[in-house]
Amino acid sequence: MSRSPAVPPPSVLSRLRFKHLQLLDILGRTHNLRIAAEQMHMTQPAATKILGDIESMFGAQLFERLPREMRPTDLGVLSLRYASAAVADLGKFASEFHTMKSGGYGHLAIGAITASTAQVVAAAIKEIQQQRPRLIVRLIDQSSDQLAIWLEEKKLDLMIGRLTEARQETLFNFEDLSAEPVWVVVGRHHPLLKQASVEIADLGAWPWILYPPATAIRHLFDETFAAAGMQAPVGMVETPSIFSTLELLQATDMISLQPRAAVAKYVQSGLLGQLVVPIRRTMTNYGVITRKNEIPSQPAQEFMAILRTTAERLGDHVAVPRTAT
Repeated sequence: MSRSPAVPPPSVLSRLRFKHLQLLDILGRTHNLRIAAEQMHMTQPAATKILGDIESMFGAQLFERLPREMRPTDLGVLSLRYASAAVADLGKFASEFHTMKSGGYGHLAIGAITASTAQVVAAAIKEIQQQRPRLIVRLIDQSSDQLAIWLEEKKLDLMIGRLTEARQETLFNFEDLSAEPVWVVVGRHHPLLKQASVEIADLGAWPWILYPPATAIRHLFDETFAAAGMQAPVGMVETPSIFSTLELLQATDMISLQPRAAVAKYVQSGLLGQLVVPIRRTMTNYGVITRKNEIPSQPAQEFMAILRTTAERLGDHVAVPRTAT
């Protein structure tokens, strides 16, 4: 016999207020009751009383009172996650309501990995700006692991990237958008560009600029080196920033594995050089990711439709969309 899902006691739902959620949200970010009180424009004793009321309401301690910080318990971590999402939701509602009331066209917060930003996302933003000239678009260029955190916290309306953890399949919908070929690139004066041919074994003696460990392109790099039986490079810089990478490549003899879409124009213009080396495996496709059980806003739906047609027009498009279950 199946059990009905548990619901909070009616007394909790009737007593929980926005100031309770707001205090939890701020405490989750600061771990400091004094700072939380200041940000809420109240005295510390008042904030202490509100936290006590919250813990009494839930019948559980949410924070350990330590000399230098307020450390969340396991139940506190759970509470903070929901409080943060609720505060973000209400803030988004208030912003959209005010914008529409004032005759505006709303906001759209997009998170995107570097490869998609270089071509597909940039072209899609150009098109939606033509359709909605007053739409305010906030674009964040980051790695998929960080974007997924912000999407879960409702700081983004959608993201263009990859799922990086198995648990995310229960949180998000994923629709394939495009493949992501990679190139090995260097500064235009790198000594390896003078060699007639370059193999993977030639690359181990040089320092590298790499994406952070949790990213798909970093996994591809690690697997490529491991398959060749090679040790980690002699030195490395880790950064998701294509701009920092470009500066370092031009100023040093470092090497980097980069999405083709992000560096092709720099290679074509002569700012960078490409080392044609065999990469045995390709990365999984990136796609459009949204939260499950939530209908995207009208601007987000329009932008997603533009992304699909843009990706198909630019090539490397995957014909059959897939939604994570």
